Amino acid sequence: MSRTGRTDEGRGKAGSVLSGIAVALGCVLFLGGFVWGAVVYQPYTVPTDSMTPTIGAGDRVLAQRIDGSEVKRGDVVVFQEKTWGDMPMVKRVVGIGGDKIACCTDGKLTVNGKKIDEPYLPAGKNASLTGIKNTTVPEGRLFLLGDERSGSLDSSVHLGDSENGSVERGAVQARVDAVAWPLDGMLAKPTGFEELPGGISQPGPLKWMVYAVVAGAVLVLGGAAYGPIAKRSRRSRTRAAEPVRA
Repeated sequence: MSRTGRTDEGRGKAGSVLSGIAVALGCVLFLGGFVWGAVVYQPYTVPTDSMTPTIGAGDRVLAQRIDGSEVKRGDVVVFQEKTWGDMPMVKRVVGIGGDKIACCTDGKLTVNGKKIDEPYLPAGKNASLTGIKNTTVPEGRLFLLGDERSGSLDSSVHLGDSENGSVERGAVQARVDAVAWPLDGMLAKPTGFEELPGGISQPGPLKWMVYAVVAGAVLVLGGAAYGPIAKRSRRSRTRAAEPVRA
C-alpha cells in the first residue's frame, strides 16, 4: 500500500472515531435538553385574554416549576385558588406580604408609595382602569393583577374577600418564563419592580436547554454526515491519483 493510501486510511479511522464521538455527545445534549426541560418546566395553555398583550388567549406558555416562597414582584405565575374558581390561572404578582398597594398616582400603580413603570400594559391604557382601592397585602400572600386590567378577574375584583383579594404563596405552581406558541420567546423583565426590596426574579434555565438541544442536533447531523462526505472525498482523490492511459 502506498504512503498516500496509508495516510488516507489513518485519517479515515480518526475521522470515524471523531464522528462517533460527535454523534454520541450530540445525542446526550439533544435528549438531555428535552429531559431537563420536562423536569423543570410545565406547559400551559392560557384560556383568556386577561394577560394581553404579554400573553394572548390560546397562547402556549412554558412555566418553571417553583415553590411559592420563591415568587417575587413582577413574576407572571400560574396558580390555583379555590375561591377564584379552583382552576389554573395566570396573573402577574404586583405585591407581596406587607406591601401597600394603591392606585393611582399619575396613572400608575404604586407599591409602598413607589410609582411602578409597567411597559407591558396595553398601549394607551394604564393602571387606573382597575379602580384598585388602597390595600395592604397580608403576610405570606400575593396580590395579583392581569396585564389587561380593564377585563381581568384578578385581586382587584376579589378585594371584598377576607384576605383583601390576595392569594397564598402556596397556591403558586409555576412561574412563566416564555411564550412557546406563537414563538414570542422569553417574557420581558418587569424592570419597574427592580428597585423594591428583594428585586426581581432572574429567568430560569430555559435558554440553556434550548442551546443544548440545538447544539446536540448540530453535532448529530454533522457527525452523521461525515461518513458519506469522507467516503466521497476519498473516492475523488483515488480517481485523481489513477494514471491516465493513452
